Amino acid sequence: MKRVDIDIHSLLFCVNRTLYERKFVVSVSNYHLIMNCNYCQKNCIKKGKQKNGTQKFFCCSCKKYQQMNYQRQAFRPDIDKQIITLVKESCGIRSISRILNIFPTTVISRTLKISAGLKRPYPIVKGNCYEVDELFTYVGQKRNRICICYSLEPKSGGIIDVVVGRRNKTTLRKVTDTLVLSDAKRITTDKLNSYKDLIPTEMHSTKLRGINHIERKNLSLRTHLKRLNRRTIAYSKSMVMLLAVVRIYFWC
Repeated sequence: MKRVDIDIHSLLFCVNRTLYERKFVVSVSNYHLIMNCNYCQKNCIKKGKQKNGTQKFFCCSCKKYQQMNYQRQAFRPDIDKQIITLVKESCGIRSISRILNIFPTTVISRTLKISAGLKRPYPIVKGNCYEVDELFTYVGQKRNRICICYSLEPKSGGIIDVVVGRRNKTTLRKVTDTLVLSDAKRITTDKLNSYKDLIPTEMHSTKLRGINHIERKNLSLRTHLKRLNRRTIAYSKSMVMLLAVVRIYFWC
């Protein structure tokens, strides 16, 4: 790289307060522009360019590429927390995109990534009582009816399992098998005939008002998530996205 003669005083005069507020530093010794990392605050070095000619920087500490100015704000470290908050407040993909100034495809990929990293925060305790129920919605079009089946522990209000699919034994088994293997004291459901073949008689209950807690949870779901409202055109376009949003609502 060629060394360029430059007036040091002129260079220092041009470095104004705005550059320091944006965490950019100028190294006068070698006249290279150095950027502080957005993640670990260490110095970054120049490393190639984007397709549109924008200078890329590489952090030798956290091994991440970045650039000085972004058209969108998805690089901010707190963006995932804001996406979680807005998802739980019934904002759609495009609404979150407008509010946070990020691309809709970024919102979708981040939502799926957040959901994939979630684990059940509630322990499965032997001998507990549980409630199981289904919630109907649509995916893609109103002819495609899908159910959200999940299990709830009434005392703590914790969601043990959640699955999205058709209302058949294959879908329901993914929820009930976990409870049966945990040697539950009682599993209360509605009077759907499919549960009789999935849950042993000695732990299965269909008593009147036995699933009041989970029915109240269904009402909260329909109130807080716009895509689950009864009369709406804001239903999900894919089962994967629907499951991701429900998992975030339950476990974040």
